[in-house]
Amino acid sequence: MISLKNINKYFTTEEGKFHALKNISLEVEKGEIFGVIGFSGAGKSTLLRTINLLERPDSGEIKVNGQEIHKLKRKDLLKARQSIGMIFQNFNLLSNKTISENVEFPLKIAGFPKKERIQRANECLEIVGLLDKKDVYPASLSGGQKQRVGIARALANNPSVLLCDEPTSALDPRTTENILEFLKTINKKLGITIVIVTHEMEVVEKICDKVVVMEKGEIVERLNLKEPITEVHSEIGKYLFDHLISLEGKVEYVI
Repeated sequence: MISLKNINKYFTTEEGKFHALKNISLEVEKGEIFGVIGFSGAGKSTLLRTINLLERPDSGEIKVNGQEIHKLKRKDLLKARQSIGMIFQNFNLLSNKTISENVEFPLKIAGFPKKERIQRANECLEIVGLLDKKDVYPASLSGGQKQRVGIARALANNPSVLLCDEPTSALDPRTTENILEFLKTINKKLGITIVIVTHEMEVVEKICDKVVVMEKGEIVERLNLKEPITEVHSEIGKYLFDHLISLEGKVEYVI
């Protein structure tokens, strides 16, 4: 479903060249909820944004749905991105557009007729339980409701992949739990593969099947939460190991 091989990314800073991603390789299977966790500055968001080439790597290979998207021409890349939805930390809603118009926006860019856009926006808002808010503006919504609109917008193009960049970090614990339940439901009912970047342990605990731990641009730990975990090396991995007894009754942590 998603394959990254030997990804390297550099940024130019005042101090010189910064190596943000260091030879990253990973595989995400179809239907998984795959977590990327690490402290601030570890390279998590940069890694996520390489999957749809919002950040183009300096070297390496990226496959999504069997396509080598790093080799696509602009027109073909834009089409490929339609199958990759994205949810942002700070919602990124258009304040001067209604909720329905926000959800319609990616469809408008893709050239869908207005009637089809409205129908699909209604369907997506129904999924997240906000159809009754379709004619209001983002300013009137709570943080959790705004993120649900973000999810609806990400679903508009019927994506096979959903990229989530710290989707709950701006939310309170109860709202976080609700958003995670929405993501789990979308994953199970619609079969959407989810990659979620987070620094929050509860996100990993509640919904991830597998997780990689990043430090200073490198993957330092790979954990399959569906299997017994017998050994960890990273600081975050040890924290996860020490504080989790089970994940929905499926995982036993073995010392």
